[in-house]
This record gives sequence, structure tokens and C-alpha cells, in this order.
Amino acid sequence: MNRRPAHVTSGPYAPPVPRRTLTVTSADGARLYAEVHGPKDAPAVVLAHGWTCSTAFWASVVRALAADHKVVVYDQRGHGRSPAAPPAGHSTGALADDLVAVLEAALEPGERAVLGGHSMGGMTIMAASGRPQLRARAAAALLCSTGSADLAAESRVFPLRSPQGRHRAHRLLLRSRAPLGPQSPLTRRVLKYATMGPGATTEEVAACARIVHGCPAGVRARWGAVLAGVELTGGAGGLELPTEVLVGTADRLTPPVQARRLASVLPDFRGLTELPGLGHMTPVEDPAAVAGRLRALVREHLHPTGAEPTDDTEPTDDTEPTDDTEPTDDTAPGGGRQTKESTA
Repeated sequence: MNRRPAHVTSGPYAPPVPRRTLTVTSADGARLYAEVHGPKDAPAVVLAHGWTCSTAFWASVVRALAADHKVVVYDQRGHGRSPAAPPAGHSTGALADDLVAVLEAALEPGERAVLGGHSMGGMTIMAASGRPQLRARAAAALLCSTGSADLAAESRVFPLRSPQGRHRAHRLLLRSRAPLGPQSPLTRRVLKYATMGPGATTEEVAACARIVHGCPAGVRARWGAVLAGVELTGGAGGLELPTEVLVGTADRLTPPVQARRLASVLPDFRGLTELPGLGHMTPVEDPAAVAGRLRALVREHLHPTGAEPTDDTEPTDDTEPTDDTEPTDDTAPGGGRQTKESTA
């Protein structure tokens, strides 16, 4: 029997066909599935997805960028088409190993990239902050809907009054091996409540449900246990590259308090974007906003070899200066939503 693809296969949330695929071997021998989209010689963007997701999660962001960017996406170990690791292979150190292995395998010698990480993918970037390979390869980073510590204590999926009860309930949720069951209107409503904003469309919810339900229960539980005890504040504090943070104001899994804490500890913090009414799945709920911030980081920090940075404060010709938050590809779903941006 053919297995049903763990993603939608048509519409704007269906994964585009990559220019090439590759298998990356990490430090402990784990094998990772990776894709490369877009022109070979274009500026590079490398994207790391979050817990229970896959490369398919980035589909709309890839579509928005791939016309003029080289976009690399990969499946975290045990997710998507990357085989599961043994129990000892589940740690933030392993995630860091995997990221630097992907950078070395997918980028050309001397090539640098803007990194984007969602949820556990953002934690992956923080975990790798001290790696020489990351410092050599990364020009800037965007941390989407993520946090560095105290996830179980600060999540709001279970709005219990008791801090101890809330902490215990979220730890149980993260570590649960309970099967999610077949998709149904009820399971999609539960997923929407826990991970998305109230305005998420039926198509957005369906795309996320297909991906999340495709993650094996054991993989979900093992990585959930890592997230329940994650402590990466030091990693965030060591991320010495230009970094922006993005969060939905209705995020129950990594609420805005997490984003604001990151803003306070990042050594080269460049701005916080808060997306009103959006939940945890920001790259699906508003891919245009996410792609727009990635484009801005490329424009500001990833310059061609030998090129000098330009001063964005002065127009270089008779044309009108453009707003620094560049309009993004209108074909990306969600592009019309209002963005509230604050810079500390």
C-alpha cells in the first residue's frame, strides 16, 4: 500500500519541486534529507523547521523566495524523509550538528547564507551559535515563533490558573506518545486552537494538520521531551550575528514573552516583528511576512563577493526611497495581513 504523502499535494501549501535533493550525513552518522530550490548563484537562505513538521512546512515561503534566492530546506532527524535517530541522538547538540552539516553540504565553498528557524528550528540556530561552521556560514538569522527556555511554564495551550498545574500539563503534552488519530473536523479544531490564530483559514489548518499528523508518535515524544527541558538562553546570548525575531501575538506554544526575552539577550538584535492575531505557525499563517523579513536580511547583510553595503538611509538616484519593509511576493498566501513591527 502506498503511504499517503504527509503534506497537501495541490494548492499554495503544496511543496514545490526542488532543483536538486541531497542526503546529508551528520556528525553521528545520522542521515538527513535536504532540498535546494532556486537559482544556483542567487543569495542563499537556509530554513530549519520545527517540532513535528518537515520541509513541506516551508512550502509557501520557498515559493515566495525561490525566484531570486537559493533556498535550502531540510528535514530534522526523524521528521519528514529523514530517518529517526536512536534515543541518544535526541538533543539540542544533535540539532546543531545537523544544521552545520547541512550548511557544509548544501552551500558552495565560502558561500554564506541567511538562516531562518521556526520553533525547534530557531532553537537549532541558537544551539549552534558557538560552532565555528555557523559563524563562517551565517550572515544573519530570523528566529520565528520560538523560545530559549521555560517552554512548559510559559506556554498557554492549557490556560490553568496554577503555574504548577500549567507547567505539569504542558510537560505531559510535549512528552505524550498518544497517537493523534486520523484527521477529522475535531482533530483539526484542536490543532488550530493549540497552534494557530483564530483567523487561520481552512486551507492553512489542513496543510498543517497533514504535516503534524504525519510525524511518528515516538519521534514527537522524544523531541517533545527535549523541548520540555530546553535551556538555550546562553546559546541565544552567543548568537553573534544580526538577528531578527518574529512572533504571532496569539501564539500559545511560544508566546510573545518568549520573543521579548530573546530580544533582550541577543547580542546583535535587529528587530522584533509581532504579527497581530497569528498563532505559532507563522510561516504558514503569513508566509509573505516571513519571506519579507528574510529578504530584508539578505538585502542588508548578505552582499555579493566584493560588494560594499549600501546606506539605506540615502536614495542613490532620483527615485523615491523605499520602505525598509519591502513588499513581498503577492502570490504568497496571507500577504495582506497587517504587521506590527517594533525595534528595540
